[in-house]
Amino acid sequence: MVKPQRLNTCNAFALRQATRYVSQLYEKHLAPVGLTGPQFSLLAQLEGDGLTMAELARLLVTDRTTLVRTLQPLQRDGLVVATPKGKGSRQLILALTAEGRERLKAALPLWREAQDEFEGRVGLTEAENLRRQLLKLTQHI
Repeated sequence: MVKPQRLNTCNAFALRQATRYVSQLYEKHLAPVGLTGPQFSLLAQLEGDGLTMAELARLLVTDRTTLVRTLQPLQRDGLVVATPKGKGSRQLILALTAEGRERLKAALPLWREAQDEFEGRVGLTEAENLRRQLLKLTQHI
């Protein structure tokens, strides 16, 4: 049996616990526009040019199944559209619709509130350092 004090030295435990807290914080702020944290991240990644499923999955560091589950309600609600990359191509390009761009625009101030709350709790410098270190973990994936 793992003793509770040993969990305090477990990186996976600490990251999961922090992830749950941060996810709840952002989802509380994004709720008024009907987006989850993963949906917001997906819309933000699609803000510019469209991306293929593989490109988007790589950017979000997720698998195809999870990506499809996150995409389905966004497509159903008309926020994201998938179109063939070229004539006869099986590869799809994902892009925001006009409604998707509007939803993202409405979500941005709420996301900013979540950022501010997190940075207020952790400290601006600490939040920047933490973000830099966490992004470094997935840089080479």
